[in-house]
Amino acid sequence: MARLPSTRIAWELKVERESMDFDVVIVGAGPSGLAAACRLMQQANEAEREFSVCVVEKGSEVGAHILSGAVFEPRALDELFPDWQERGAPLTTPATRDEVYLLKDAETAQKLPNALVPKTMHNAGGPTTNYVISAGNLCRWLGEQAEALGVEIFPGFAAQEALIDDNGIVRGIVTGDMGVAADGSEKSGYMPGMELRAKYTLFAEGARGHIGKRLIEHFDLAADSDPQHYAIGLKELWDVPAEAHEPGLVLHGSGWPLEKDMHGGFFLYHAENQQVVVGLIVDLGYANPYLSPFDEFQRMKHHPLLKPYLEGGSRVAYGARAITKGGLNCLPKMTFPGGLLIGCDAGTLNFAKIKGLHTAMKSGMLAAEVVFEALARGDEGGEELSDFTAKWQHSWAYQELKATASFGPAIHKYGTVGGGAYNFLDQLLGGKLPTVHDTTPDHARLQRADSSQVINYPKPDGTLSFDKPSSVFLSNTNHEEDQPCHLKLSDPDLPTRDNLPKYSEPAQRYCPVGVYEVVEDDAGKPYFQINFQNCIHCKTCDIKDPAQNITWVAPEGGGGPNYPNM
Repeated sequence: MARLPSTRIAWELKVERESMDFDVVIVGAGPSGLAAACRLMQQANEAEREFSVCVVEKGSEVGAHILSGAVFEPRALDELFPDWQERGAPLTTPATRDEVYLLKDAETAQKLPNALVPKTMHNAGGPTTNYVISAGNLCRWLGEQAEALGVEIFPGFAAQEALIDDNGIVRGIVTGDMGVAADGSEKSGYMPGMELRAKYTLFAEGARGHIGKRLIEHFDLAADSDPQHYAIGLKELWDVPAEAHEPGLVLHGSGWPLEKDMHGGFFLYHAENQQVVVGLIVDLGYANPYLSPFDEFQRMKHHPLLKPYLEGGSRVAYGARAITKGGLNCLPKMTFPGGLLIGCDAGTLNFAKIKGLHTAMKSGMLAAEVVFEALARGDEGGEELSDFTAKWQHSWAYQELKATASFGPAIHKYGTVGGGAYNFLDQLLGGKLPTVHDTTPDHARLQRADSSQVINYPKPDGTLSFDKPSSVFLSNTNHEEDQPCHLKLSDPDLPTRDNLPKYSEPAQRYCPVGVYEVVEDDAGKPYFQINFQNCIHCKTCDIKDPAQNITWVAPEGGGGPNYPNM
């Protein structure tokens, strides 16, 4: 953490920095951050009060780094903008039909009767209408609403450090320097990062936010929580023939190709404009170091249940992102002096619903209300806003997480079928079964290579399944090559010294875009190569490395994927 001295000089780099002051700074233009920004300015405008809100976003534009399934429950949006339809929100495809399957093997599938499908998985025909959407486009629209309300949004600026003063209070953030060469020297276009100072700072970076991670450690926010759990979600967007397209059809399933001791499942949603989104979620608590989530996803699309929806179509986009899925048991304390963690930076996703956009938005809206109330009564900033905790725990979003607290850990403990049965019974009994906990971190579940089965994946056919290079191309990923690598190794020798003999260096396989390779030098000695230019900011390496030797930090602003419609 950067400490804020009395002068405008960054603690670590000792360079003069310009600074700007705001009432609130928000890190991340995702659903929680933008919902918070909109709610702050709504209150300020209603009170006819001058108020300044700044949102910094590391992507080249709002939405560039946003990736989610997504079937969207509009409950929070209804509260934030009751007239969202008149405002043109990009919710145009209501969910019309749900189907849930168990893929028994590579050829067969069993459809679950509707009566056995957990209520949390129902998207069509209920009291509220859910929508198949592009989360990126929702964020673009929320960004437009925020700017119309008076929010300042700075895309292409990566928050690099939290500013913490000598009293342990967060006072804002420092954005990353621009124009730094790979060797650390200043290039001709060098521009030092800025200090964005705030009375309160909201961290809304998404899953495994790199500043949020350090804040949790610095303030010991997870002292009373189980270790956080994650999955990796891989997704493709396809243009499909009209005869294969049913707008609003929602398919979910589990089973093949994942082995019995692995957890996760597929999704296939029929969106607008003759497009289908297909993806696979793989729990990062898997044990086999030879597993490749990317290759599991590619072979999954050949299953006879899914293949007909994609045949004759063309793949137009690809991406992957870590998912914070631990739920209530893993939720850290969200407040600290001078700021809050919101959305997936804290872990508000309801994995039982496979939805997190609505709960992320609600957490941001509640944070905005607590922050504005504090400043409106004369608070000068820097306090720990304990009122948020009570307000959050009384919200419908928190109650959702409370009702499904055992969902993930029960599946981890009893398996997909046994855990599913436990959760189904818990729902029938109104949540009266004992809460299940999982206290083993995901990275600690990896087995040694010599006790694991090698997985031989089929070669992609270039029609339904593809390789990593062509997939990276479809993510529109770009990083300036002459810049410092943003994937930091605590011990550069550890990957080949320890991980290679113990785990056959799993980074070669868990990375969904081939960032990590073990190659041989001229003398035939293996070394660990990092192709950081391919990085799509999924954060899987930061989570799954068995030695916790890899730390993801934000690269130069504007780098990374540029998802058009994800």
